[in-house]
Amino acid sequence: MKLRPEHADPILKLSLAVAALLAGAGVGYYYGIYLPAQDVRRQTLAMTERKEQEARQSQALAERARREAAAQGEYQDCVNFAELSYKQRWTQTCQSMHDADQSAFEDCADDLFSTESGCLAKRPIRPARDCALPAQTAQALSDARERRKAQCLGQLEAAQQGRAQVAVPVEEPSGMP
Repeated sequence: MKLRPEHADPILKLSLAVAALLAGAGVGYYYGIYLPAQDVRRQTLAMTERKEQEARQSQALAERARREAAAQGEYQDCVNFAELSYKQRWTQTCQSMHDADQSAFEDCADDLFSTESGCLAKRPIRPARDCALPAQTAQALSDARERRKAQCLGQLEAAQQGRAQVAVPVEEPSGMP
């Protein structure tokens, strides 16, 4: 079968039309289906990354708030311990001075030539609690309390900055019971 020239023109036109239709379909698929699907995929990935980042930030803020609350609690416990220790040492010092006064009074009272009122006048007995301490002793106790509070504040600041600080023991005032 030989192709006649009169039949070639419609076949050529038909072939060109089919080629144009296929090329148009390919371009239409690319711009109408493939590219929008890529944009949706990119937007979905970006949104997922953004949500994950927000979740990490939220978790970091919650962790920071928890650490801050824990640090504040530890600071308050430390300050309370400093105050309690101060009061206990004050009471212990009062008790030891009371015991010494009581012993001196009893020694005086054991003397046959002394009277009880004379011994009380000569050797008064200080109260066992809430007594007035000598200025140097009271100052030493107050200084120890303030050093402990300063140490507590240092630990709080270190915790707020996110670094651990090794607790350094506070020296007790010398000459204290």
